[in-house]
Amino acid sequence: MANNNYPQITSVTSEALQAQIRTLLPSQEGFGTDLMAQNVIVPIIDLTSAAEGSSVPENLQTALAFGSQTAFSVIGSTLSLTTTAGFWRLTGNIQVFTGAGGTDGGNITLTDGITNKIIWDVEKNTGASFNSMINQSFDLTIFVGVGESISLASGSNTTLIGSYRQIADSNGVLINPSGFTPQ
Repeated sequence: MANNNYPQITSVTSEALQAQIRTLLPSQEGFGTDLMAQNVIVPIIDLTSAAEGSSVPENLQTALAFGSQTAFSVIGSTLSLTTTAGFWRLTGNIQVFTGAGGTDGGNITLTDGITNKIIWDVEKNTGASFNSMINQSFDLTIFVGVGESISLASGSNTTLIGSYRQIADSNGVLINPSGFTPQ
């Protein structure tokens, strides 16, 4: 009679699992042995974030920081924020004063130099009463490709104010807030 009290180890030949291991553990990419599975309960210590190269939770990594933020204020004009490829966090507020004369509203646009694409917009409601105010905040994560830029535009009765910072480069490598060094 066979004794089944010993651990059994077998090869796992799933390309999907192998690809996931290579993605999550880049340091193991050249490791040529098949994955192995066993029928023994083994305690697990999750080292995923360290293996991915980041031990900082996303909400901390994208934090606003004095040394990282570039402030902006746009009133009745257009402003190009950045042409640097990568991921950007853009936070702020828009105030639209609906009154006599001038233009009411503002937007955030991505452009490739030929075509503009509005990605966020606030305009005066046609039913808004004379001399009223619209106030709206925003917190956006935007990807800027090579040759693209982010622009802000506001009418003469509109103020766009806030700040922005790069949170990752165009390859997705995270950029920590200024002054922060993870342990």
